[in-house]
Amino acid sequence: MGVDYVTFDRLVDLSTRFKPEGRTLMLGRQGFKIKRRDAKRYEASLRKNGVEARRFDFLQEDGYAETLMRKLGFGEMETMDFSDYEGASILHDLNKRPPKELENQFDFIFDGGTVEHVFNVPVALEGLYRMLKLGGRLVSLNGLNGWYGHGMYQFNPELVWTFWKRACNCEVIDCRAIPEDPTEPYEQVVFGDPADTGRRLRLKKKIGPGRTYLYYEIEKTSKSRLPKIALQSDYETKWQGHDTAGQTRFEDARS
Repeated sequence: MGVDYVTFDRLVDLSTRFKPEGRTLMLGRQGFKIKRRDAKRYEASLRKNGVEARRFDFLQEDGYAETLMRKLGFGEMETMDFSDYEGASILHDLNKRPPKELENQFDFIFDGGTVEHVFNVPVALEGLYRMLKLGGRLVSLNGLNGWYGHGMYQFNPELVWTFWKRACNCEVIDCRAIPEDPTEPYEQVVFGDPADTGRRLRLKKKIGPGRTYLYYEIEKTSKSRLPKIALQSDYETKWQGHDTAGQTRFEDARS
């Protein structure tokens, strides 16, 4: 895991819009090294967003990203991992519910490619929800396409709108596809909510065959809650007014 140029660009943009005040958390201990091919792009990103710094200001000797996060205004980030192999400060298995002492603790959680390596994704996402404070923000950047053999999963934007918006009632601030290689002919694609049309997203010829991230930002609000289930948007639209098997997402939320 590591912060590459396109991840850096999104974080710089985020730093101009969001400044957490309390505890902040990084899933996995993210590395940060500057690839020679993109060197000038880092400086361009900083200028574009009005950040007065040079790319080298964000580097740290051991190659990790705590300095980057701190200097962008995201605080002294704690790091969570399954193992202390890379020096994580909090050991937790995301396949399991987080302990009570970690619930409602973090104003900012950054997932820079961890959840795609976790087998029990629903439990991992629910755990992230539980660890966020009211008004806290989760930023996630995992594989959407082209990451064959990298993790256990690649993710569809439908997951963002189905789970985070309609099931959890969180605010989706951003949801987009970002090519890992900024020189690719494919551009970033911003995704709207499929429930607005009742039809699945049409992504043919919009998403390239190369490595592409699914990037999203969500915020936990006073109206947010964990659901019993999550239903895909187009099916939920079609099933309205019809009998369904079992419970609906509108029944009592989990404790």
